[in-house]
Amino acid sequence: MIAILVSQSPLFVVSQSPLFLLTVTLYSAAFIAYAATWRSHQPIVGRLATLALGLAIAANSGLIVARWIEAERAPFKSLHESLVFLALCVALVYLVMERLYRTRVFGALASLGSTGALLYALVHWDAEVVRLPPALQSGWFIPHVVVYFVGYGALFFATAVAAVHLVRPTLRLRAGTIFGSEVDLERVTYDAIAFGFVLLTIGLLVGSVWAKEAWGDYWVWDPKENWSLVSWLVYGSYLHLRRLKGWRGRRLSWLAIGGFAVVLFTYLGIELLPTAAESAHAYQ
Repeated sequence: MIAILVSQSPLFVVSQSPLFLLTVTLYSAAFIAYAATWRSHQPIVGRLATLALGLAIAANSGLIVARWIEAERAPFKSLHESLVFLALCVALVYLVMERLYRTRVFGALASLGSTGALLYALVHWDAEVVRLPPALQSGWFIPHVVVYFVGYGALFFATAVAAVHLVRPTLRLRAGTIFGSEVDLERVTYDAIAFGFVLLTIGLLVGSVWAKEAWGDYWVWDPKENWSLVSWLVYGSYLHLRRLKGWRGRRLSWLAIGGFAVVLFTYLGIELLPTAAESAHAYQ
């Protein structure tokens, strides 16, 4: 019994996976460096932050490739595997946004999000390789997961910007972005949500085609399918309400944050529902 408990402890797990420890360390270093850019205007500090994040992304990619080789399948089946992939998507989406807007203001929140995803993955360590059930042995498996998780990365970024907007509503990105002028936080949030919404839409459509192939119906009212639809409707409402008078500023930022709360429940909270055992999408 003691041996089993020790083998499942986070410290033991980390000691057995140096690459996992390296990835967490690099994301943590990126967080510290990006946080330092809030105080320091020295260019070297920002470059070191971006370098640390780039190295973390490389290590994170190595984790996924190693698991892919070990499992002989795409490593997206278990909760642990998906969290490792989520950490990568959050970091990659942020890095693209950093290049687009030419600001490192949100880097600390992005690297913190990736670190948090990996630490949660550590709690749900999955040492045993699980074979895919027949329903997941489909060509739709990889595109469906990739599209959704890149969308989750974009929506996390939008949530981080919305949180900053609540704290500093007057903050504007300095001139010199690729857009040629200053960009306010509300606009950045909108752009990220619009991108994420497109990916959620594609994910829903791909999932429907996959469901037709696997179960003979485009929609089977699975709990996760239902909550995925709720997430889509919330962000669709955000995009429409933004055009209405009175739906700007803090109210819209809270809606963006609330939308990501629904996404988190769709991703992590379905297992808490009484009908979770009936779901074909619940993580085992």
